[in-house]
Amino acid sequence: MLIELSFVGFFSFSSLFLMRKVAKTIGLVDKPNERKLHDGAIPLVGGISIFLSIAQYLTAKPDIIPNSELFLFCLTVLIFVGVLDDKFDISFKIRLTVQALLSICMMVFANLQLENIGNVFGTGELHFGLLSPIVTTFAVIGAINAFNMVDGIDGLLGGLAIVTFASIAILLNIESKHGLAYLCVIFIAAIVPYICMNLGIFGRKRKVFMGDAGSMVIGFTVIWLLLGASQEHSTNSIRPVTALWLIAIPLMDMAAIMIRRVKRGHSPFKPDREHLHHIFQRLGLSSRQTLFVICSFASLLAGFGIYGELSVIRESTMFILFMICFICYAMAMNYVWRITSWIRRSRGLPEKAY
Repeated sequence: MLIELSFVGFFSFSSLFLMRKVAKTIGLVDKPNERKLHDGAIPLVGGISIFLSIAQYLTAKPDIIPNSELFLFCLTVLIFVGVLDDKFDISFKIRLTVQALLSICMMVFANLQLENIGNVFGTGELHFGLLSPIVTTFAVIGAINAFNMVDGIDGLLGGLAIVTFASIAILLNIESKHGLAYLCVIFIAAIVPYICMNLGIFGRKRKVFMGDAGSMVIGFTVIWLLLGASQEHSTNSIRPVTALWLIAIPLMDMAAIMIRRVKRGHSPFKPDREHLHHIFQRLGLSSRQTLFVICSFASLLAGFGIYGELSVIRESTMFILFMICFICYAMAMNYVWRITSWIRRSRGLPEKAY
């Protein structure tokens, strides 16, 4: 196992060095603008490297998970569309259409769909019935875009992905779903080299970004694993409500910011600088400090989800607590500029954003 993980990590690391040269040649780079405050043109190859590492592993060991061929096909499509988006900035409608079509493939050929959300209201299991395909499609699109939206500062997407994959792996391993659990560990091994280069550990000149291709692959993989673990007909490895806690930060950040955009009459997919990581930076935290704080919060929430699952806390209680967290988060975000201005004044920081 250690040899395999080391090879995946080495493969990911090597492909990053190779692909960053290719990216510069073909112009697959991220250039600074009014929303992106980095220096120079950064290759968008993190997602490609992770995909190549996972693809070579699944090709060698297709039996590690059910429907591995379909899963790899879906990732290939997402990488292709993601690279096109990174290069040409294609319409979000095209991305959503592709994501919806892949969710249909997942339902038809892998029999993975969100059929129930458990006993979250204390009145028995809530089944979606005929609405299940529609709900599943929205769940897939939501998970993909939740991870896409948090990719705003160095290391954040990779860090949150590791928190989620590690949490899923722990629960699946306890339930003896060793193949799915091991795939989570494989993803972590493929992500670690990206984080090192994204944070500039090997030098700022070797810095890379994930790109939409990578965030879509991670988001799709997470929802694939969660649906497979929480929607089994015989026995659920993870209760549906627990899944909310494992992806709490990306999910709450996406939902809260979309609500704010819609209330203002804007498109929910319109980019801005009001995500959680922007808020922490406005408070005066550095990029590394923001990364540490957000990943720590994500770990605490995921840890509570694991505790609730293993302790068999009632699903209704878990759901109510999650909604309380989300409502508090959303309300805080509504008054975030007043809060941050007050905190900056109390710390003696200038009113300029950051």
